[in-house]
Amino acid sequence: MEEKKKFDFNTIIGFGLIFIIIMWMMYNNRNTELKEQQEKAKKEKIEKQQQAKQVAVKQVTESIKDTTVNDTLKLQKLKGTLGSFAYSATLPSAKESITTLENEFVSLKIANKGGHIVEAILKNYEKFEKNSGQLVELIKDNNSSFNLELQTKDNRVLNTKDLYFEPTLTKVGANQILSMKLKAGANSFLEYKYVLAPKNYLVDFDIRSQGLNGVLNTAKPINLQWDLKTYRNEKSISYENRYAEIYFEYEDGKIDYVGQGNDKEENPEKASFIAYKQHFFSSILLTKTPFATAKLYSNNLVNDEKKDTIFTKQYKATIPLAFTNGELDYKMNWYYGPTDYKTLKQYDRNLEKIVPLGWGIFGWINKFIFIPLFGFLSSFMGLGIAIIIFTIIIKIAMSPITFKSFLSQAKMKVLRPEITEISEKIKDPMKRQQETMKLYNKAGVNPMAGCIPALIQIPFMYASFQFFPSAFELRQKGFLWADDLSSFDAIYTWETHIPIISSIYGNHISLFPILAAIAIFFYMKMTSGDQAMSQPQQEGMPDMAKIMKIMIYVSPVMMLLFFNSYGSGLSLYNFISNLITIGIMLVIKKYFIDSDKIHAQIQENKAKPKTESKFQKKMREMMEQAEEQKKLNKKK
Repeated sequence: MEEKKKFDFNTIIGFGLIFIIIMWMMYNNRNTELKEQQEKAKKEKIEKQQQAKQVAVKQVTESIKDTTVNDTLKLQKLKGTLGSFAYSATLPSAKESITTLENEFVSLKIANKGGHIVEAILKNYEKFEKNSGQLVELIKDNNSSFNLELQTKDNRVLNTKDLYFEPTLTKVGANQILSMKLKAGANSFLEYKYVLAPKNYLVDFDIRSQGLNGVLNTAKPINLQWDLKTYRNEKSISYENRYAEIYFEYEDGKIDYVGQGNDKEENPEKASFIAYKQHFFSSILLTKTPFATAKLYSNNLVNDEKKDTIFTKQYKATIPLAFTNGELDYKMNWYYGPTDYKTLKQYDRNLEKIVPLGWGIFGWINKFIFIPLFGFLSSFMGLGIAIIIFTIIIKIAMSPITFKSFLSQAKMKVLRPEITEISEKIKDPMKRQQETMKLYNKAGVNPMAGCIPALIQIPFMYASFQFFPSAFELRQKGFLWADDLSSFDAIYTWETHIPIISSIYGNHISLFPILAAIAIFFYMKMTSGDQAMSQPQQEGMPDMAKIMKIMIYVSPVMMLLFFNSYGSGLSLYNFISNLITIGIMLVIKKYFIDSDKIHAQIQENKAKPKTESKFQKKMREMMEQAEEQKKLNKKK
């Protein structure tokens, strides 16, 4: 008999799934094609706009340089492209020319084309290393652009960076004053005014317009565009780049930053300055009238330290400038100079806040202890010796806290046999904890006494991690084999890239981190036993003795890896700090801590009647309540 045919539901489901997948793929491919077409069209549109702009600029340049026609014909020709600003293009100043402002600190060159600074050189600082013969150049070879995007009433969009300004250089007393005017007529113009005083990094910079309310579209703000590709100035480009950042200040004095990495953006409101920081040098735009809004952009340009050797960051700012009564009027400043806390602070504009000293208590320690103390010491002695004396003073000041920590460890070590006995005798965790607390109370020992001093020292340790990398005075100052305390102290380097090692450790060996690692190894070796003995093993808790044994070897290795590319000043501080701590510890153990006397004192304390503190009473009552609750739960 012929077998009846049956529906194979698995086959049907399979074909259905295949059909759905095919339809999804077709839909997805269609979306991808549409997206690609849209992106292509968008790209072509942008390219056409850029080409149109280039053609317009080329036409302007060719028209300006055209000497075959008279001024009247030339003016008419230019008006077709520039409108009212064609007037400025017919002046004798419409040519590639430079005006220099210079004092003891900086040399600034301002171009007729664009009216902006095209070169900013710091005269007292050298690139890379001392005696390199290359001065620090914050602006040079078109790494910077400053532009106002002008929208005219006849629907033109003009960029000041493409137009020619008329320079007028004068002096008032010792101050140099440069007026750069982009003219739309004899008495109508856009003016950039620069004022440079002697021995000053801060330049007065005013932007104002006169008689342009009939030329410019004043219904919308004008976009100020400031771009900068920051040049490398230090020995280690990766270390320098780590501290390169855009900072800005809000109207209320709060400081914020854009962030590290690629394509980072922030949109602050009411910003009173925008700082392009480059670790030890900064370019800052300040304004007395806070910018209503700003769009800030930062991009990392160092992906491979061996290949990316010229620039560190790409910074961009777009800032709308509002009109007041139909005209522009902004009182601003440029700062081109060192990112030095003392130098920045003297301007009383909160600029020193761009120096990263840490937040909260860490910043207070740096501002009120580290900076004044180190500044005083470095004023009359070499920087290396100043670091050593500075470290000795800090460690001596902290020695009472260190003493209390060691004394607490010694007391806990004496009590350890009795605590172990309680642990073995009483199996119930709650009762065991109660008996342990009673023992502490009778003996007059506070189990937290060893932790609190250590916690007090942590802010000082963290503050040092912020202070030394930001200490400008260490730059290119040598000590022993280190030729620059603000950079690594390599005693051996190699060119070949070694996988993993070169990426993590680097292509050099620094000596101060090795010395600091050795010192921290011996310090932990000497203290780990006492710390493990002071705290008995608790049920369910990790074995501290084993953890400390691991940390003895992990900490020095981390020190080597972390500090090898850091500034040698920080490594020197840690090396001396650990040496002094070892010395203080040996002195305290030998002359101040006697285990027999501590044991006798503890036994004497046990015999004395003890009154509970409010805290101890509260803790005891809570434990008793928990124990009663536990008993009730068992009965149920």
